[in-house]
Amino acid sequence: MGTKTLSLQQATILKPGKIPEKILKRSVIAPLRVKRDEVILGSGVGEDCGAVLCEPDEVLVMSTDPITGTAIDIGHLAVDITANDIASAGAEPIGILLTVLLPEESNEAELKTIMSDVNASCEKLNLSVIGGHTEVTDVVNRPVLSVTGVGKVKRDAMITTSGAKPGMDLVVTKYEGLEGTAIIASEKKEELLQKFPEDFIDNAIHFNTMLSVVKDGLIAAGAGAAAMHDVTEGGIFGALWEMGEASGVGLSVDIEKIPLRQETVEICDYFKIDPYCLISSGSMLIAAPNGSKVVTALEQEEIHAAVIGSCDDTNQRVVHYDGQTRYLKPPAADEFHKVLG
Repeated sequence: MGTKTLSLQQATILKPGKIPEKILKRSVIAPLRVKRDEVILGSGVGEDCGAVLCEPDEVLVMSTDPITGTAIDIGHLAVDITANDIASAGAEPIGILLTVLLPEESNEAELKTIMSDVNASCEKLNLSVIGGHTEVTDVVNRPVLSVTGVGKVKRDAMITTSGAKPGMDLVVTKYEGLEGTAIIASEKKEELLQKFPEDFIDNAIHFNTMLSVVKDGLIAAGAGAAAMHDVTEGGIFGALWEMGEASGVGLSVDIEKIPLRQETVEICDYFKIDPYCLISSGSMLIAAPNGSKVVTALEQEEIHAAVIGSCDDTNQRVVHYDGQTRYLKPPAADEFHKVLG
């Protein structure tokens, strides 16, 4: 009998988390060949949104995201993360479509809690739930939400991940690792209480109230942002790589300028994971000709921000620390998978 030879695609076992960039390009984006004139921004590495021209001067911006990493506060997370993607285009989020998949034996109270949380986050952002689908299925073993967001922006004001140019500053808002820290602190609270005081853990869990970057994005857009990218799976190092790849620029970053909360540092140290590769909703990565102007505009609205580096015309994406240089790579599985599986 002959030996069956597997194709590259058949032989490649996919790991949890984001699909690796090479596979994304060849097996997700490459097969998609239908192009319409109305679609002015389509699928691409690092792009948070797609965009459709609906009027000569106005664009509908759309994005979709699942919430799979946790079932805690899933309603709030679903709204914030999708609205963040819309805001990264400099657009105003206006509504969402929501799919809720519940495992068997779920009860109505659980469903109502999810939807109440969805509504609370929508009220804060003035978002409408336009429609959706709700189902109980044996395909999932915990609640899974998938959200499609819709926003609008003037065509000449739309911002993409690919707009960074050599010489521009790189700015981040708030702190890195907020989402991952909050999720881990919630899911592993009992274990962490053996090491840390309860108020320390509760502070970390409270980071889940800081995950919206809608305000960050709209302020940065008004202050001259040329490119923006919502920092999610893969953390700030992943987001930096994706902006560099989408824009075709090199990056030089000072690791000491990347802001982290002490709770993030200590929880990551406890679990021996890298905070710079930890899911970081709540932070926006921005490229702008004048980073100080963007930081000032954000700080005036009490949003912490910092210039962490710059773009250049090399092909290198590097982080400097303690006199050493680390070369960034395409993002791998997020660090929180090492803790939560």
